[in-house]
Amino acid sequence: MVQLTWCGHSTVWIEDSGIRLLTDPLLRDRLAHLRRRRGPTPRLPSAPDAVLVSHLHADHLDFASLRRLPEHTTLVVPAGAARLVRRALGAAAAGRCTELAVGDRLTIGGVGVAAVPAAHHAGRGPWSRHRATAVGYLIEGRARTWFAGDTGLFDEMADLGPLDLALIPVGGWGPTLGPGHLDPTGAAEAVRRAAPAWAVPIHFGTFWPVGCDRIRADRFARPGDDFARQVETVSPATRVRVLRPGESFRVDPS
Repeated sequence: MVQLTWCGHSTVWIEDSGIRLLTDPLLRDRLAHLRRRRGPTPRLPSAPDAVLVSHLHADHLDFASLRRLPEHTTLVVPAGAARLVRRALGAAAAGRCTELAVGDRLTIGGVGVAAVPAAHHAGRGPWSRHRATAVGYLIEGRARTWFAGDTGLFDEMADLGPLDLALIPVGGWGPTLGPGHLDPTGAAEAVRRAAPAWAVPIHFGTFWPVGCDRIRADRFARPGDDFARQVETVSPATRVRVLRPGESFRVDPS
């Protein structure tokens, strides 16, 4: 059995085979111009065995959140990201980084973690020269779980299965989505290609820009339900569980 808790945005607590993983931790209520509008401030049940970081963007690689974790926590990051971690958090934190490029894998307490493709911008932001190719992660323990990180569609999605669970981004943190993202329609197509037994939508309905509450508010809370309806049409064999930030879900692989 696998238990997960969606902490909001792309932050998911995953327990599989006694190993505790935390994805893209954003553990505070304010990030630059974004504020948490739904769900509690995340309170982790214990220390994670490892953190999985999908790419360099500040809402996925948040150094203030990483500072809140125990100093011994393993950081799994895209190849090339450790240099940025060193600059922000120091040499000790960089020494705890394991860099993975697509196709690389490691084992954490008997649970396999492999880097898989993601179609997303490689940079930190327009103000930074740091780059690292974005990845998703395939977690192989009691279940096979795909954490997609942040991504657009890519052909290799069809090669990820068989999957018990997919954690799929279905929106964003603002009224528009640029390249390298999935809206509910694109996310449903991703599920059709990867064909997981279960899918949980993430990366929506948590943060929103200050002062933009009334601008395209439908893109804040609705993407999860819209995704579920579209998956029912295009991939009816996949079951969808739409969570609210802070809610948990268990998957018992067959």
